[in-house]
Amino acid sequence: MSLLWDNHMHSSFSGDCDIPAKEMAAAAKEKGLLGITFTDHLDLDYMEEPGLFDLDIPAYLDSIQSLAQTESSSLTIRKGIELGLQPQLTNVYNEILSSNNFDFVIGSTHVINGLDPYYPKYFSTRDEHTAFLEYYETILKNIQAFPNIDAVGHLDYCFRYGPYPDAAYDTYGSYAEIVDAILSYIIKKDIALEVNSGSYRCGLTEPNPSLSILKRYRQLGGALITVGADAHTPRHVALEFSHLAELLLDCGFTEYAVFQNRTPTFFSI
Repeated sequence: MSLLWDNHMHSSFSGDCDIPAKEMAAAAKEKGLLGITFTDHLDLDYMEEPGLFDLDIPAYLDSIQSLAQTESSSLTIRKGIELGLQPQLTNVYNEILSSNNFDFVIGSTHVINGLDPYYPKYFSTRDEHTAFLEYYETILKNIQAFPNIDAVGHLDYCFRYGPYPDAAYDTYGSYAEIVDAILSYIIKKDIALEVNSGSYRCGLTEPNPSLSILKRYRQLGGALITVGADAHTPRHVALEFSHLAELLLDCGFTEYAVFQNRTPTFFSI
């Protein structure tokens, strides 16, 4: 029972990380991983802090490729990207993906009508139910506008930052209709559901998405998953992966995907 690939990881090329890729790779080796995929941020039209998540793609790809060659005998390193989805970015993102050789593309929703729930303003202008429902509705719009992704990142990311007294949020039951629509769409499109353990560093007790969503995805016939810790520091590489493996088996999953040239290969849990 193991998860030996971390497929969501950041480096100093991301605007919210100052750790060189080499140090992240060293942490992965120390933790006994077989491989990692760097997925640094590109969030265009990010109005909370304009330009924060712009990405120097040529420099990024050159750097990761060089590191991959250096570490090839001890750690496999792949080149990915985490795109911050917004419908108006469809054409520019398609052009970026057609012009660059990425192994893995995560599509994440960080912005809801101009606001990132990472910041308190998003929740101060909405009640709890509206805040989370609007987030899910935005995800569905984003992936329908831009299905050219390999995995949907941290599906219930918004729940990491909700400022409400009870952190044991109901991430599925109160939003079942819209979540089912998202899950059914990605199953139809052969888009993976990412299981992201970054939630644990944010104080949650389950991964993103929650176990109720993972079980529902499996119930609907979903089997294509990826795993990643969303690490921005070396200590968070492969965060809670032993625990995560147990949870995935309990949810009915027996394997996870690792992408190369945007094509999945499968590893047993």
